[in-house]
Amino acid sequence: MTMPTNHGDEKNAQADREQLAAVRVAVDEVDEQIVTLIARRERLIRIAGTLKGDDAEVRAPGRVERVIEHVRSAAEKKEIDPDIVESTYRAMISKFIELEMKIHNDNS
Repeated sequence: MTMPTNHGDEKNAQADREQLAAVRVAVDEVDEQIVTLIARRERLIRIAGTLKGDDAEVRAPGRVERVIEHVRSAAEKKEIDPDIVESTYRAMISKFIELEMKIHNDNS
């Protein structure tokens, strides 16, 4: 099966397919790095969950907003879309808060 490309001739189309394959390999490598960093973040969250005094300290909406401000600023400095970074972080933080609540409640 050939992939449609923006080029009319087969030589350029083949070059596009090869370049896309290389880009996909690089994206997979980045994904592995991201998963490694998420694993590190999870280990830290598990520790934090044992150290907080109550549910409000776990939810910490003020802290969440400071993290969001920080990552948006970091995204802007790297000239990437801060909305994508914010959406990604909000989803990740939400799941980590669920995990931290469970850990906190199990240790209370």
